[in-house]
Parts: sequence; structure tokens; C-alpha cells
Amino acid sequence: MTPVGYLETGVLYCDDNLHRLSQFPAECIDLIYLDPPFFSNRQYEVIWGDEAEVRSFEDRWEGGIQVYVNWMRERVIETHRILKDTGSLYLHCDWHASHYLKVMLDDVFGANLTGNDRGFQNEVVWYYKGAGVSPRRWARRHDVLLFYTKGKTWTFNPDPVRDPYADTTTERFKHYIGNVRKSGDFGEQALNPKGKHPDDVWQIPIVAPSAKARLGYPTQKPEELLDRVILASSNPNDIILDPFAGCGTTLVSAERLKRQWLGIDISPTAVGLMQRRMEKVGATHIKLVGMPVTEEQLHALKPFEFQNWVIQRFNGTHSPTKTGDMGIDGYSFLEVHRRVQLHERRIRGSRPRQNQERHGHPTRRGKRFAGRLVRVGDTCEWATVRGPSASERR
Repeated sequence: MTPVGYLETGVLYCDDNLHRLSQFPAECIDLIYLDPPFFSNRQYEVIWGDEAEVRSFEDRWEGGIQVYVNWMRERVIETHRILKDTGSLYLHCDWHASHYLKVMLDDVFGANLTGNDRGFQNEVVWYYKGAGVSPRRWARRHDVLLFYTKGKTWTFNPDPVRDPYADTTTERFKHYIGNVRKSGDFGEQALNPKGKHPDDVWQIPIVAPSAKARLGYPTQKPEELLDRVILASSNPNDIILDPFAGCGTTLVSAERLKRQWLGIDISPTAVGLMQRRMEKVGATHIKLVGMPVTEEQLHALKPFEFQNWVIQRFNGTHSPTKTGDMGIDGYSFLEVHRRVQLHERRIRGSRPRQNQERHGHPTRRGKRFAGRLVRVGDTCEWATVRGPSASERR
């Protein structure tokens, strides 16, 4: 596909990122952060925090590690094309595939074996604490951010991300410390008042399951982590891209730090969440591209995605409970304490009747039940809107 000759920022794309990246013009992005699905063979059922949007998050790859690496290589090649010559890329990964991905990135960007060239610059270790350990090995308590540059010059701002000096260092420098080398004494040494030059091990807490900022996304990253990447490797008004935007943490940090941003995610649910999250931090003129609108696009949605789409059509919010919820999928904004239960039926031939029965239960229009019928082609989604339960009425 022929790339366009311009780039609009403040856009959330609902699309396969490989397809969307191929449409971007060359050398248009200052910083790319990628947090792709890890090669962990896990499958998550995800609830999105207050919005409680449920979707299946699959982190598995048939065909093995080489299939995963090749899938990533296609996307990395596109990110290399769209990065400016002064641009940087951070790829976030864990122990499952970091060594495979580094070899692939070395091939695309350059291995930088001299340490003074383009390509590989750092393997940043993000260390965090947590529960759950195996008695058979050291506790796994870190992820890796592979930092690459496209050219031989790039943006790196140490001052905004400097770390405090250790207490022992501060105490030692209260006394005279000379800088003596073979050619003589170069005078008294002093600590930088802005702090210690940042190193490649970052100790940043994860977003705790009980934290207010938690949105339910299984791989949600803390804003502090993205702040550090963006402050160090970009300048105000630079363009930041996250091709696996997920719940939008990269974009939130970029907006708050006065950078331009673009996000891509294949999930309509994720894009809807990002839009609301960006609005909460003050972003304006947010543009959505690729959200499903046609019959074919809606039929292509996975079951949870389609369920979310239906609930949103009549201004609903999704249930925060995914098990033991008595079949309740959401709640109606328009009718206080009205619970929403969805059913799906394929309809062939004639149009659905107004008071069509669902599993033997006719529509009731009294105080307790009402019906909403959403039809997309030959698929009919029936929303039963129930009144408050006895406990809710009390």
C-alpha cells in the first residue's frame, strides 16, 4: 500500500498495526514505544476497570517462537521506515522472548558492537516487586526495554530523569574529593545538583491490582515508566507512536508531557476506552479511525467486542463482574439501576417480531422488564433491561 504524504496526530486507529503503519509516511515519528503481546502462551479474560469492558486477550502463538519473531519483524521493519533519522524505539518484552527479539532488532536497526554507532543503545531493566515465587528458581521480577536508535544522533535528555544520589555518596562528597589522574589533580569533584545520571536499571512499582489507576488490562504499565521513556527520548511537541496502544498509558503520558501522539489497537473496546481516558486528561479533537460501522465489520467482531458495541449503542456501561453475575452484562445509563442481559440469535428470512420471545421468556413492558432489539443483518442481539433487584430497591 502506498503511504500517505502527511501525518495527522491526535488519532486513535482501530486496525491491524501492520496495515496502518504501512500507510504512514517515511521518517515522520520521533519516538516509538512498543509493548506487544508477550510470548507467554497465556489467555486472559479482561475487565476494563470502571468501564468494565470485557474482552479476550490472547497472548499465544501457534507455530512457536519463530512465528512470533517473524510476526514482530514485519512490524519492526515498518517502524524503522517511519522513524526520523534522529528517532528512537523502545521495545518492551520479558524473559520469554527478549533474547530472540534483540537479535531481530539488531538485524533491522544495527547491533552497535562498538557502542558508538546507530542501532542498539541499551537493554533497560525495569525491576518491580510482587508476590508469587517458584521454589525452584530466582524470583522473576523484571521486564526488559530494548532501546534502539535509527541514526548516529538522537534525542537523549538525562536531566528530567536523573536519580537521587545514594545517601552514602552524598555523605562522602561533603568532604574534599580530588580528581587525580596520571597527568595531575584536576580539582575538587562535586555532585550534580540535578541528581545522578540515570542508569539502565529502573525500580518502578507496578500498577497494583487494587490501585485506583488500574483499568483491568493484564499488561497495564505504570505512567511513571512511560514518563521516563518520553522525557528522556523526546522533546515537547515531538510525535510519539504506540502501535500496541492497549489501554493508552503511552498516550496519556504523551498528552500530559505536551507531546503529539498516535495510537493503534486492533480492539474497538480498547480504542473506546482510550478515547474516554484521553478526554479525562484534557485531550481535545481526538479522531477515531477504523471503528466498526458496516454490517461486515460488526459481524467480524469477536463475541465480547460485539457485546460491548451493543451495550454502548444505548448508552450503557458494562458489568464489572464477569462470573457469578446472573447473566447481567451491563447497566443502562438512561434508566437508573436497570440491568442489561444480552442474548444473540441468528434470524433467517422474515424480520423479527416486535415482542419476540427469547428462551421462552416474552418481552414484558411493565415495571421489571423491557426489551431492546438490535439487529445487524441476520444477527439479532436482544437486550433484556431488567429493573432493580430487591437489594437495590432497598
